Amino acid sequence: MAQKTSGLIQRCRFLLLMILFLPHVMTSSVLSVNGKTENYILDTEPGLQESLKCAVQNHIRDEELLWYREDGRVDLKSGNKINSSSVCVSGISEDDNGITFTCKLQRNQSVSISVVLNVTFPPLLSGNDFQTAEEGSDVKLVCNVKSNPQAQMMWYKNNGILNLENHHQIQQTSKYFQLSITKVKKSDNGTYSCIANSLIETKTKDFHLIVKALQKGS
Repeated sequence: MAQKTSGLIQRCRFLLLMILFLPHVMTSSVLSVNGKTENYILDTEPGLQESLKCAVQNHIRDEELLWYREDGRVDLKSGNKINSSSVCVSGISEDDNGITFTCKLQRNQSVSISVVLNVTFPPLLSGNDFQTAEEGSDVKLVCNVKSNPQAQMMWYKNNGILNLENHHQIQQTSKYFQLSITKVKKSDNGTYSCIANSLIETKTKDFHLIVKALQKGS
């Protein structure tokens, strides 16, 4: 009787250990993307195509995988879901910079790995080429800029460095480089150049300002 009781206790202990250990076994799978097991940044350029392959490591059964682009689910074909799954990012553009792709384990989505696209490109400049203003009015020359890495910005006037005066004000954000001129004078007439200097390339955009004499009676 004592031996039966002892054997029953041993089996109960074994089952208890299995129950305690089972969650660990079920969640021990590790994901990798292109051989990397940690989140990483993928350097790329506009026009290129990148392939991201997610694979399950240490799995004890077939695992279904999910892909997300930012918060949106990526549609995968049925043969591209189990244990390994690939997505192709084609036609990469400047707008894809900073986009995150995440691979997740379907049954436990806390198991995941992410790749962030770092799309490097030279400065892209845009804005209103020609502006006409009357003497005494306020003018804003807005140079829209897009660049990765971020460019160093400066204003030139008539091919020389702009000498900032009291009625000049410069404002810069990650999206634009703005020159404000309050109460413009005839001497403000000319061509203003927005210059973006990045590690990749230097780009220039010209803004032509025509200052007209104040109309009589204005």
